[in-house]
Amino acid sequence: MASGGTEELERPTSLKSPVWEHFGFPVKYDDEGKRLVDKTVTACRHCGTRKPYDTGNTSSMATHLKRHHPGVSLTGVKLKTKTTQQPFITAAFTQPLVAQSDRAKAITKAIGVFIGADMRPYSVVQNEGFKHMLKVLEPRYNIPSRTHFSEKIVPDLYEQEKKKVVDELSRASSVALTTDGWTSRGAQSYVTITAHFITADWELRSPVLQTRPLYESHTSTHLAQILTQAVEEWKLKRPSTNIPVTTDNAKNQINAVNEAGLGPHIGCFAHVVNLASQKGISINRMDRLLGRIRKVVSYFHRSTTAAHVLKTKQEMLKLPTHKLIHDVPTRWNSTYDMMERYLEQQAAIYSALTDKTLKKNVKDIITLSDDDVRVAEEVLQVLKPLKTVTSLLSTESSPSVSMILPLKTRILQSMAPSVEDSIITRDVKTAIREDLQHRYTSPPTLQDYLHRSTALDPRFKSLSHMDPALRQRTYSDLTTEIVSSLGTEDCDEGQAAEPTGANLDSSSPPQKKSAMAELFGETFATSSKDKKTPADIIKEEVASYLAASGITVDGDPLTWWKSNECRYPHIATMARCYLAVPGSSVPSERVFSTAGDIVTATRSTLSPDNVDTLVFLKKNLQL
Repeated sequence: MASGGTEELERPTSLKSPVWEHFGFPVKYDDEGKRLVDKTVTACRHCGTRKPYDTGNTSSMATHLKRHHPGVSLTGVKLKTKTTQQPFITAAFTQPLVAQSDRAKAITKAIGVFIGADMRPYSVVQNEGFKHMLKVLEPRYNIPSRTHFSEKIVPDLYEQEKKKVVDELSRASSVALTTDGWTSRGAQSYVTITAHFITADWELRSPVLQTRPLYESHTSTHLAQILTQAVEEWKLKRPSTNIPVTTDNAKNQINAVNEAGLGPHIGCFAHVVNLASQKGISINRMDRLLGRIRKVVSYFHRSTTAAHVLKTKQEMLKLPTHKLIHDVPTRWNSTYDMMERYLEQQAAIYSALTDKTLKKNVKDIITLSDDDVRVAEEVLQVLKPLKTVTSLLSTESSPSVSMILPLKTRILQSMAPSVEDSIITRDVKTAIREDLQHRYTSPPTLQDYLHRSTALDPRFKSLSHMDPALRQRTYSDLTTEIVSSLGTEDCDEGQAAEPTGANLDSSSPPQKKSAMAELFGETFATSSKDKKTPADIIKEEVASYLAASGITVDGDPLTWWKSNECRYPHIATMARCYLAVPGSSVPSERVFSTAGDIVTATRSTLSPDNVDTLVFLKKNLQL
């Protein structure tokens, strides 16, 4: 027998007998919180005794009250339509959340962040597994439709993040851009633009600004229009400050930057290295050698039997069980990796190709001779600096424009001819050197810009890769640019003008001299020759900066400037502008892989607006 008052009972409002003031139907809740009323039995509100109820007869309940609760009156009782019993606390957790409640809004926004930050499709909110997870985490929450997320939640999230980016850009003293084009799975062309700037706290920020569809042909005029619109939309113009743009070396990209009135245009150094390397590996003998390697690699990629035999031989010869690498024509470093892997596995390859299991199936496949292997090893050594540079540009968070000329000089030094070079090695070096030599030399203003960028990087400020005359001219140009940016001509005139009696108000009393001025004013008077103009101050600052110790080449230039900004304030202002300019368009190219995860085969018809929104949130949303 249950004790009274501990169980929720429902009074049937349609039944008028006074007995129902003391009895009721038991109420239970299932696992999902659904309220269940058992009308096959009744329970006493005073002692909890249960009575069967299947005929509609209340006699047994009345008898129970007379026998066990004689003080209860069954006449003249005012019937109540609702029970006064306090609901159980579990009932409160079964009530659905109001859509406008703080809790429901927070969950809905979190789902929007999940879609944007993790590149999830809007249809994820309809997936059974996702809905089940939410039901377990918060049973009271009713998830909105996918349309609500695509038309309301995610766009609102985009506007919030866009406002943050615009605020950051407005505080930046200067902004640089990178841009590149790509094509989605749905054969739609897009142009992505990223911005780069250094904050007051010397942190490099690189937000993605926009991804716009390009419906017309990729002419320089159309690309210039997109760049111009981006500059206006994101309010990037600064008085007396240019907007450098880094792109690949395509002619339409170069012309677009010029037509948009931006610049200087910086050719992507990673692209330059790729072009020079392609020149080197495309000479006749080298091309034939690579063709033989590709045939071998393709054979082991096509045949599962051959791949198994190769793995067996690798284990037998105690070589790493690495798969052979097939190169991609547009990426020279993949050709380098292919050659390197072939030379690593040549013993296992030769053993596998001569195995009786494969020998009868091998046709038109010729392994490398000893002379070919020697040539391949020599060429790998020649290409190694280029491979290192490519890896550096790809892994560096944002390779600065200051690195371009030091890297170019280092590559050209490694391509210098040697008496020990074989004919093919000499030809490879010559092809690379001739392609790279003229890069970044035209127009001359670009070369001067890159020299100043390098001088502002504490890793390379000694400019040891230059001859003394060019080094001196570079720092002289840097000094002139700083003086010009400060408007020192006006400053000089203002400081040179001394107040005279004619300029003073005759009615104003003469200034009272201090005691120190009375005693020493005549003896230690400062002559006009001792007064320094702003130009002199800047020259001394540049000389002090040049004489200061730098940092190692693997140090962080922004960290150095953060510590030394107070010592060289004018140079630091220039450094904040120059060091924000990327030396590679890799930041824009990285968007391609992100976009590939967003515009998948199942989402190839995603609208351009949604592509722009999702790419923006993925790259800029900070949790």
